[in-house]
Amino acid sequence: MIVGHEEPIAAFLDAARSDRLHHAWLLAGPEGVGKGTFARAAARWLLAAATGPDVPGDRLEVPETHTISSLINAGSHPDFKLLERLPRPNSEDLARSITVDQVRSLQPLFATTPSMSARRVVVIDAIDDMERGGANALLKNLEEPPASTIFLLVSHAPGRLLPTIRSRCRLLRFGPLTAEQVGIVLRHALPEADGSEVDSLTRVAEGSPGNALRFAGLDIASLDAAIETLAARGDSSNALRTALGRTLATKSAQPRYEAFLERAPSRIAAAARWGRPDMGDTVALWRQARDIADRAVRQSLDPQLTVVEIAGLVAKLAQADPPAKG
Repeated sequence: MIVGHEEPIAAFLDAARSDRLHHAWLLAGPEGVGKGTFARAAARWLLAAATGPDVPGDRLEVPETHTISSLINAGSHPDFKLLERLPRPNSEDLARSITVDQVRSLQPLFATTPSMSARRVVVIDAIDDMERGGANALLKNLEEPPASTIFLLVSHAPGRLLPTIRSRCRLLRFGPLTAEQVGIVLRHALPEADGSEVDSLTRVAEGSPGNALRFAGLDIASLDAAIETLAARGDSSNALRTALGRTLATKSAQPRYEAFLERAPSRIAAAARWGRPDMGDTVALWRQARDIADRAVRQSLDPQLTVVEIAGLVAKLAQADPPAKG
């Protein structure tokens, strides 16, 4: 389900209907706003539209009962390929990158004509995750595009891509969703969540439903409330940060601990954006908190001590009152 993004959808459909469909599209915007959802929906629509007139021409919708939908859902459509990070062997974690071997695996597809229509589609989600060798291999396909092939490249940071890749693509920009739109996505994705959880997730989403979904089920409202108490009142007795450290240090609390490692530095960054009189000191606090958070999981730092240290940095925000807002 695509929510919002009316402008990129209209631009894409207009190009398709007027037979001006570029061979490569760069779908650029913040992470988690729906670019991957758009890419998959566009691929489904392109392949279904190429088989006959039984799909709408004014929106990217293909019924689940359509043959193309069934084949893509089963991972067996011969003219569709999705490149994304794969699970590591014997692990639930994903590989760090999309490999050059994955890109090279496309070549047999390009060596034959499309099977079900005159079109095939390749989705790469996200091209930011592609190792350098893979990017160079992909570039050859973009420079000399295989016949009847459309590439849909998802990117959260297009400025970091090879300029030669960007220059071969038509750009579609995706922006953050409104709070109302985020709520629609969350209610669809979390049908069993109550209204208060959806509301709290909407507040932390910052226009990105994907960002909010990472915090689902973690009672993010109470975690943010604890962080806000530290920022507003300080913690001269160390009692608040010590209690929070004990709460987040248990093995079962690991997801909430990782959420804290993200939310606490974000709260300090928000204070800096408010234009505090001690902005330079606040930015320094944010950098310190961010650096500790970045090392915490990677270096297996002690969770309780880490929470106490970062919470102490948040508590320093209470030493200077922010200017009145509004």
